[in-house]
Amino acid sequence: MIAVITGDIINSQHADTEVWITKLKNLLESWGSSPLTWEIYRGDEFQFKCNIDVVFWRFLAIKSLIRSQENLDVRIAIGIGEENFSSEKITESNGTAYVHSGRLLDELKSGGHTVSIKTSNESVDRDLNILLKWSSKDFDSWTMATAEIIHEMIMNKDNTQEDLAKKFAISQSSVSQRLKRANYELIIETNQYFRKKISEL
Repeated sequence: MIAVITGDIINSQHADTEVWITKLKNLLESWGSSPLTWEIYRGDEFQFKCNIDVVFWRFLAIKSLIRSQENLDVRIAIGIGEENFSSEKITESNGTAYVHSGRLLDELKSGGHTVSIKTSNESVDRDLNILLKWSSKDFDSWTMATAEIIHEMIMNKDNTQEDLAKKFAISQSSVSQRLKRANYELIIETNQYFRKKISEL
């Protein structure tokens, strides 16, 4: 079983494409090679596959990266399932994970939410989507500064608050306040719950 994330950038036409696309490419490149593991297509859509264990953190890393750019956000459809055919290009691979993810992104565009998950288990979908609807109210309101801090924490879990204070040239208490405002401890608990539910599939 694998996870496939299909996403699109919200407001991409109002932003400097070169800036966000370079950052997104660098992030995806750190997890695997293109076009086997990820691809950006149609200007502002992308697809990426990963292990189901890490999909929640991968989603949040992408979300926080894009939210740290002015006026930008991202819609993300997480599909969990099989990969029946693996092509040299991810956009030509196939299986239930890809089908779930692709269809879900179309639903998200018309439904107004920014993240959703689809597996082959309706009760798991129901539980996790309620969780994602609640938590994304938080994620969707991150300021650029909060998103930056969250992104750094996700990408380097050994970061201390002192490290972050140095990196962003702010006080440690400011770092602490931003992490508190972002409910970082709750995000960690959410990830644990998310992994547990997916492991039951």
